[in-house]
Amino acid sequence: MHHTDLRGVPSGYDVVVIGAGAAGLSAALFSAIRGARTLVVEKSGFVGGTSALSAGSIWIPKTRHASEVAVSDSADNAERYLQQIIGNRADANLRAAFLKAGPEAVDVLESHSEVKLRAYPRHPDYRSELEGAVVAGRALEPLPFDGRLLGDSLRLVRPPIPEFTLLGGMMVDRTDIGHLLSATRSMKSLLHATRLLARYGRDRLSYPRGSRLVMGNALVGRLLYSLIQRDVDILTDTSLEKIVRDASGRVTSAVLISGGVTRDIGIRDGLILAGGGFSRHAGRRFAMLRTDVAWSAVAPGASGDAQDKAIEVGARISDRDLSAAFWAPASIRRRRDGSQAVFPHFVLDRGKPGTLVVDSNGRRFVNEAISYHQFALEMLANGNSAIPAFLIADAVALRKYGLGMVRPGGWGTRAALADGYLIAADSIEQLAQRLKIDSDRLRETVEKMNGYAKTGLDLEFGRGSTVYQNHNGDASAAGANPNLGPIATAPFYALRLYPSDIGTSAGLVTDESARVLDAGSRPISGLYACGNDMQSIMGGTYPGPGITLGPALAFAYLAASDATRILASSRTGLS
Repeated sequence: MHHTDLRGVPSGYDVVVIGAGAAGLSAALFSAIRGARTLVVEKSGFVGGTSALSAGSIWIPKTRHASEVAVSDSADNAERYLQQIIGNRADANLRAAFLKAGPEAVDVLESHSEVKLRAYPRHPDYRSELEGAVVAGRALEPLPFDGRLLGDSLRLVRPPIPEFTLLGGMMVDRTDIGHLLSATRSMKSLLHATRLLARYGRDRLSYPRGSRLVMGNALVGRLLYSLIQRDVDILTDTSLEKIVRDASGRVTSAVLISGGVTRDIGIRDGLILAGGGFSRHAGRRFAMLRTDVAWSAVAPGASGDAQDKAIEVGARISDRDLSAAFWAPASIRRRRDGSQAVFPHFVLDRGKPGTLVVDSNGRRFVNEAISYHQFALEMLANGNSAIPAFLIADAVALRKYGLGMVRPGGWGTRAALADGYLIAADSIEQLAQRLKIDSDRLRETVEKMNGYAKTGLDLEFGRGSTVYQNHNGDASAAGANPNLGPIATAPFYALRLYPSDIGTSAGLVTDESARVLDAGSRPISGLYACGNDMQSIMGGTYPGPGITLGPALAFAYLAASDATRILASSRTGLS
């Protein structure tokens, strides 16, 4: 039941969850499945948080779906892989808890709710060159969801980033994009594309957007639908004002505020914090990230206020992460309505043939095909010379792969040139002048790259030397290396890349049951954290696709299980 008026909800619950992203919604769902009377509190007008804007990938090794893609894997194998990357940046006990609980969490969701997942047929771990990496089986995605099942509650789901939709509101995933690009060459693709467009046309007669939800929106839609079926109360436009503890130190209630109304809601079993981290926290962002970089691709609500309330009752934020945030290179553009689009460059353009990235000196400083987190960390490490960096493509690459918000096929090129998002020139020298880069140096860099494209070997940075990098290249391209191709056909194009955070890694320190710990590493009784409010078990590293959502689901499950332990055993014999 969705409420906007705080006066309309009961005075007490078994479990109260703060935040309605994937972590919060799943914590509430796991609690409800275990028989707990549950309340979800969301301070914005939407549910879904940053999860709704994401691809919805979920990285959990050894689930029931791993065998669908026939890759042999084991928990030991996954642990070996993670240990090489994370080292001592996060607690190894939490990693073990994740590897054990992750598959259980998926089983419970799929057996007791409308959440349905599948393994990507191929989605390699980001450090595919390391021992223990796999090419498929660990990365899961939600099945597309029919938003019409939500009825009026469809408007509660946070819409995707407009630049990731087509025709002003039609969501498309990787499969759809493949069919749309092949519609003139394949009957199967033409049928797929026609069905998509017809469905969207019907939707727009009744809804402000498409109702076929994919990626992060599908995950959020499925979680919301499952909560509605279980009569879970959801409060939007409501903030956590204070966490209340009794004389013994146990959390007994939460003071909530909405529209000038304040209420103290009693909590029997647990308060679970899933507020989305501190990406938009005015003070903590700059103190923790040690940079004045302000670009962020996260949802507006992630301002660390739930963490603030936990710190008031003795909690602490982790300080061992490699980086306190997760990062991606992003291009920035003013929208027609005056808002700012922050467009993360995950995989579609950087590592493709016919492209390269240079700094303000016209030199390459990074392997363009490494993971977005590693790439942006290199930008930050290079400081002002690489912020902004310039992503350059020739006419062939732009048409084939698109460039940022310019789509494959070159859709949107004219508008992007008109507003300065995209810069074009008839020669490399002219492009250098327009970017205020030394033209001789840029010419030299491009010629080197063209040499590497011929031999298939990038002698400077090894671009295209791993399975992961090749996966994001173009296997159908003619060259010796799917990540390299000549930058030779005018006009030449460029856009500016900036480092943007896509979520925080540093967070509340917890134990392996997701219980929030105090300065003496003792659990604060009745207080839990998951999602980006909890310290990432990845310790600021980024081993694969969905390494925020995978642990979010696993620790939501552990938090709900621990909070409702006594309740569940008294009701059903579950422990």
